[in-house]
Amino acid sequence: MLNYKRLILQRRDRRLRPGAGLGLAALLIFGVGSALADSSSFNRRGNLLISDQFNNRVIEVNRSGDIVWQFGIGPNDISDKSIVGVNDAQRVGSATLMAGTGVPPGAFEPQCTNGCVDNRILLVNRSGHIIWQYGQFGVTGADSNQLNTPVQNTWTPDQTVLITDQGNQRVIEVNLNKEIIWQYGQTGVPGIGPNQLNNPNSAELLENGHILISDENNNRAIEIDRKKNIVATFTAGGTVNGVAFASRLPTGHTLITDSNNSRIIEVNAKDQPVWQYLTNTDKKSNPLPLPTRAIRTHDGKTIISDQFNQRVIVVDMDGEIIAHYGDLNDAGFGTHNTSQGLSAPYDAKRIGDFTGLTPPFAFDDDHDED
Repeated sequence: MLNYKRLILQRRDRRLRPGAGLGLAALLIFGVGSALADSSSFNRRGNLLISDQFNNRVIEVNRSGDIVWQFGIGPNDISDKSIVGVNDAQRVGSATLMAGTGVPPGAFEPQCTNGCVDNRILLVNRSGHIIWQYGQFGVTGADSNQLNTPVQNTWTPDQTVLITDQGNQRVIEVNLNKEIIWQYGQTGVPGIGPNQLNNPNSAELLENGHILISDENNNRAIEIDRKKNIVATFTAGGTVNGVAFASRLPTGHTLITDSNNSRIIEVNAKDQPVWQYLTNTDKKSNPLPLPTRAIRTHDGKTIISDQFNQRVIVVDMDGEIIAHYGDLNDAGFGTHNTSQGLSAPYDAKRIGDFTGLTPPFAFDDDHDED
């Protein structure tokens, strides 16, 4: 998670507009992990999968912002029926892989004034049933099947999951038998030396088999091989501050979410900036929105999770906003469309494009984890 002190202030200042504060009955009618607006729209290529962090849910929306699927009951629900403080989600076939981190002490969560942890990586089917899980709800640790603030997950073609286990200062690869088969970073030891990370925020598998890690508090993205050698480091010439996410583009360039600078920056193989976009230039913007994800799509657009501007935006290479979801610097929660608001959206991916494109998953969608 990024900047807990600021996060708490943002939560306390949140104002949900009319229609946002729905009762539990309405939320139950709205459903958990069910198709909502149009069942034929579920898992449609081009839809967005959004981690609506402080609404404790993952939603799938169509191009008009209509919500067609959701997992999680909504804000103020801190049970294991939601995904508390969700940071990341991706579609795996027709299942959804997501990372729940919880909320810190003092956050705007009436039922959770002392903080609530989730600490689970969940794979759920279309009906919202858990078909695989790593980590335990409400349990923080580093032993087998335990996590500490898992901020991101990546499904691999080998049917393993890369988990960025931020609070444990490591990236682990876990198989479906819940065995750790690879790790980078020394468990519980922050640092910048060999095999060390400081508040890692993402890990993406590259085509060459290397792993690109956003080493947030070390202000760098590093590419490492399977033998744990750093083969490349990206800092945009030493200018980045708080690397929240990084991904490799087909051109060989690296797209970096430079969170504390409210900037998305693309660098070439020599770490030279070639493109950037600032998310805090609008006069209504939060001065420090802390964007957390930037995903480049095959058609050259960039999807940005502009966290504390309470929105997801799509920009073209000229820096023009061509689509937006949520309302600028105005948190909310709704049951039908993102125009009713989002709350600190942490991640957004286009289904069938870039990291939203995943191989079919082996589990039967009707299977529940024992």
